Order: sequence, then structure tokens, then C-alpha cells
Amino acid sequence: MAELRRLAVATLDANWEHDHTVPSRTLYPHQWSWDSAFIAIGSAHVRPDRAWRELHTLFAAQWADGRVPHIVFNPALRVGSYFPGPEFWGSVAVDGGPAAATSGIVQPPVHAQAAWLVHRRAPAEASREALRRLYPRLVAQQRYLTGRRDVGGAGLACIVHPWESGLDNSPAWDAPMDVVPADAAVMRAYRRHDTAHADAAHRPTDLDYARYVAIVDSYRAHSYRDDTLAGRHPFLVECPLFNAALGAAEHALARIATVVGADPGPHRERAARITEALVRRLYDPGTGTFRPRDLRTDRLVPARTVLGLMPLILPDLPARQVEAVLVEACSPRFGLASRMERPLPTHDRTAPDFEPLRYWRGPAWMNTSWLLWRGLLTHGRRDLAAGLRESMLELVATGGCHEYFHPDTRAGLGSAAFSWTASLLLDTLAEG
Repeated sequence: MAELRRLAVATLDANWEHDHTVPSRTLYPHQWSWDSAFIAIGSAHVRPDRAWRELHTLFAAQWADGRVPHIVFNPALRVGSYFPGPEFWGSVAVDGGPAAATSGIVQPPVHAQAAWLVHRRAPAEASREALRRLYPRLVAQQRYLTGRRDVGGAGLACIVHPWESGLDNSPAWDAPMDVVPADAAVMRAYRRHDTAHADAAHRPTDLDYARYVAIVDSYRAHSYRDDTLAGRHPFLVECPLFNAALGAAEHALARIATVVGADPGPHRERAARITEALVRRLYDPGTGTFRPRDLRTDRLVPARTVLGLMPLILPDLPARQVEAVLVEACSPRFGLASRMERPLPTHDRTAPDFEPLRYWRGPAWMNTSWLLWRGLLTHGRRDLAAGLRESMLELVATGGCHEYFHPDTRAGLGSAAFSWTASLLLDTLAEG
């Protein structure tokens, strides 16, 4: 355990970049949104000042409408050092954009939960002051997502790009992506950064990227406005993970409100509404799991992925859905158990399109395992939480602090020194 802790701390220290932590020095040289939230959670155990700096740096790039961009670009890096870079997004030319160059999309809102966990680790006056500074920005983030992004009008936030889910090429997006017009040949005009540092067989395909580019082109052409998305945008999906994080954020904000002198009541009320909408809109009683809803067709997508397990992070998830999610998680599709033979995959192991090496189409990831682990603890399933925790520790003991892992052999894949793996390892170790 001590050796794992030293590895995690060394990884975070090596990736610290003066006011934030890069996900990795090779694949991801800028600041990423939900990465920084996860990184802050682990940093609180060893460098609490850095944990707060991480969050404050990210929110300094918040847009006027409240969105927190999924990338904040480091101006010290040369043009072309990452694709798609700041010149592709063009945020500095958009009204309401921050002074810093950023992307125009968001990622799951796990930041309020991160801020609460950082404060809980060391609840000193400096921590309370940090919460007071962040609270209005966290509220603005929630207001943006629950307001402008409620494209379906049913109380859930809509993602406008697979990247916003955090699970970029998940099979959950295959059906919505199939109708996005694109040609893989368009990628000849660009230089992908990821395949220069990782095996192309482990990454999204060129056709995936052509569609990613087409979706951004559509959003950017309208200056990243959300008011007419329903009538024109090619990708509109209500995601279980994204909305579970949205509801969990309101629960965290209710706790934060009691510290900073605000009223927790509205946060609790919004949390309850989000959970109710999530169950009503995304729960599939026929299969007992949650599924994304494609707003273009108003249908639940067919793939059974780890996204369907993520609503377990909601403390007010009804008992019926808690039990259904546990049945799904413990099935051969995902293999959760008090003693796990293999790590938690990101896609149904029994599906014909399960790919053990390709990014989010099968490999095990520390952050989705950590979210499920937290959900199990929330709902009192310490037996299953203990099994998942042991599996997570075994991942890093076998494969190092890699970005993701082979779901059978536990071999490390992607970046060899990945920050959120290190950070969430620290949090997992601390809860033992």
C-alpha cells in the first residue's frame, strides 16, 4: 500500500503545471475539466493547497453563461501541440467566452462533489473560504446545465457531443453517431495528437473523429449557442452518468451551502427533481438498467454500458432502481462481486462489439470504478464496495498509473502516467 501511495504522489507531482495538473504529459498537455475534479479529490490527501488551486484555476475559465469548458488551453504550448487545439475551437472570438482559450463544450459536473470531498478532508478556515469563493461559480454551472441544456424540456441536461459524456467512443453513442454525416477522409486535413502517443488500435477511429469534428463544426457555427439546438444540432442525448453527476452535485451543494451560509433547501429540491426525471426518462424497466435517450429519435439507445450503473451515485435513487442497478452490475456483463475475478469493464463483456483494447468500448477505467465504488458505499453495500476497491488497487499494482486497463489481464493502456488514476488511487487507499 505504501508503494502504491508513493507511485500516486510521484505521478501527480510530475504532472503538476504551476496552477493545475495535466492529465498526462504526453496525450493531454492542457487542463481538462472533470480530470481536474478527480485530481483535486486525491490531491486533498497529500497537497490540499494544490487541490483548491486546481479547482480555482479551472473555474477562472468559466464562461459568462456558466458553462465550465472541458479544456482550458495552456498558452505556453506551441500551436499544433494538441488536436483539436485552441485555433479549432475559436472560443476567444465568441461573446461570453473567457479571456483564456478554451473548448466550447463541457464535461460531467463532478466538481461540486469534488469541492465537498476536498473540504471534508481538511475542514479548516482556509477550506471554508475556498468553498465560499467556489460556491457561486458551482451554482452558475448548475444553472447553465439545468436551464440552457434542458433541450428535451423534461428536467435533464442534454449533451451535445460524445466528448461531453467523458466516455468519448462508448458504444452508447454508436446509434446517435451513425446519423452524423462525415467522411473519415476529412481527417487528412488534421494531425491527430493521440495516435502519435498511443496505439491507434486502442483509440477512437478516424471515422469517429470525423464525426466529432462535424459535431463541433455545427456547434461552433452558431457560436456555441444553446437556444436552437433542438432544431439543428446533429447530436443531442440525455446521458445517465452526466445527469447522475448533475443530481449528485446538487446534494453536494446543499452540504456546501450549510458551510458558506446559503440556503440548502433549493439544492435538495433540485436534486430530488433531477433524480425523479432520471428515473422517468432513462430507466428501462425491461432490462433493469439506465440508458441514454437520443433526443433526435426520442428512443433509449440499445447498448448496455457502464453508464447505466452510474445513477447509483445518487443518494436518493429509489430502492427499486438501486436493486436493479446492482443486479445489472453483478451480472456477467460487468462482474461486480465481493471478490472480483476481473476488473469492472466499461461495456457489456457479453456483447458482440465488446473491445478489450479500444478506449471506452471495454477497457477498465479508474474513474468509472471509483464512481460506482462511491455509489456502493452511499447505499450501504460495503461487501460489494470492498470487492471493487480491491479490484481497483490490483489494477494499479499490476498495470501502474495508466490511463485505462485491459479488462482481463489488467495490463496498462493509454498514457503511462495518468493523473486521475493516481489521484483516485489515493482516495481509494485512504478509505480502506
